[in-house]
Amino acid sequence: MGEVVRFKKPRASQKHKGKTLCKSGFHKWKIEQKQRFDVKQGKLVTVYRCQRCGVEKVTAH
Repeated sequence: MGEVVRFKKPRASQKHKGKTLCKSGFHKWKIEQKQRFDVKQGKLVTVYRCQRCGVEKVTAH
């Protein structure tokens, strides 16, 4: 017996789940690398990544 194939199109809410918050600026940030030293600025750098869309944000402390 073969695999069962769904013919039903996914709803827009299922297709875009979690992406509308990121488009509005409400990202879900998670720390990717805790501490890294930037030689040019002379500061510690933290890399954040959004769990929903994968956008990266870098902050210097």
